[in-house]
Amino acid sequence: MMNKTIIYELHVMFGDCDPAGIVFFPNFAKWMDASSQNFFVQCGVPHWRELVKTTGIIGAPLLEIHTKFIRPATYGETLQVHTSITEWRDKVFINKHIVMRGDDILCEGTETRAFCVRLPENPDRIKAIPIPADIKALCL
Repeated sequence: MMNKTIIYELHVMFGDCDPAGIVFFPNFAKWMDASSQNFFVQCGVPHWRELVKTTGIIGAPLLEIHTKFIRPATYGETLQVHTSITEWRDKVFINKHIVMRGDDILCEGTETRAFCVRLPENPDRIKAIPIPADIKALCL
């Protein structure tokens, strides 16, 4: 079965770059995070602010990230982040991101995330919950 892939397009701004004009590496993580949220919205999952009202799910916090940088990017370029979910586990899922400039791969990354709710006895703490079947179905 093919994984659903959603493409998030962005424009690199001057402020995204270091003094040499190369995209500062944390911006790739920022763009992958934005693409992750965009993936769910494009699949039909409500925004986190709506989801918390109906299910208690506050979002899908990042637990682990791995990134491989292949080519640099600079301001004025248009990039595409190709995002899919490559693995569903009981309480976590793995996002794969491929950042491209046209046909050139610039960066590849994976994120491990979990859907979380606040602990009723201590709302300052959160915990992972089993992957909701309805959300998973929308994303397949």
